[in-house]
Amino acid sequence: MEDAGTTASRGARRHELHFPPVRNGADYLVSVVDHLTKDNVGPRDLKYAVLHLQAAVEVLLKERLHREHWTLVFSDPGQANLRRFHEGDFESCTTKQAVQRLRSIVGCDITDDERSALNALAADRNALQHYGLTQNAHAVEARAGRVLDFLYRFIHTELINPTIGTEDERLSVELNLVSKGVRSIDAFVKQRMRRLRGDLKGHEPRTIDCPSCGQNALVLAVSQLQHRCFFCERICHRAEIMRFNRPRGERGFRRECPRCHDHALIDGIRVASETAPAPVCFTCNCAIPEAQDAHANDPAAQDL
Repeated sequence: MEDAGTTASRGARRHELHFPPVRNGADYLVSVVDHLTKDNVGPRDLKYAVLHLQAAVEVLLKERLHREHWTLVFSDPGQANLRRFHEGDFESCTTKQAVQRLRSIVGCDITDDERSALNALAADRNALQHYGLTQNAHAVEARAGRVLDFLYRFIHTELINPTIGTEDERLSVELNLVSKGVRSIDAFVKQRMRRLRGDLKGHEPRTIDCPSCGQNALVLAVSQLQHRCFFCERICHRAEIMRFNRPRGERGFRRECPRCHDHALIDGIRVASETAPAPVCFTCNCAIPEAQDAHANDPAAQDL
């Protein structure tokens, strides 16, 4: 017969909250998959998918920083204090700071597109927490799918030894669920894009990436300042689209369009009608193939 001390000890063990960082992050990702892969994804599902995905981002990115050096987790590493670190009594870095440090200090392979997706998720989470997020469900799910895919690969390349994998059986199960979720969301995006082929047909020279959902489904209107994405149904303004679609990793320059002569031409934009990034004029609102061989360093070019 067990004595009172043994019973109390077992009761305490049952109520322990023990989530090591990687498993904690994976657990959040499983929750995201649960919310986004239902037959009918509702507003509450999207809410918790955004919150839990951002929580996973913060846990996993900061765990990688911690492994490099504990001071990197602080908002200001110069003010890092070991006692406060162990007590959890400090202001940690933002997602943007974490990504920057992982790229420049740790040397993690995080692309500009992945960084943009992580920053967009952080903005969604802040809007949801403080102001109430009003966002199209398709856009949220598409963006969440990209971040989910990134984190799944980040865990395997940066947090688990790729040569030995993981001996944590529970973590292995969770990561398998996340992998299936990534494939499911990717299939949803591809299926929706296939359904939109008819709507987008004939608009290919005017179809570019949407700043909201990231899909190549935003059709530039012929003569309007507002433009519609067929994937997420969002109406976007010219300035927002121009900022989003400027060449990645470069200063986004506008130069003179050879067709309309307005300084509204931007190179390197993904257009549905072109096999390679092409110049798009945001006055003509379409790709301008004849501008491809024009001098890129137009002395009259304007910094965006």
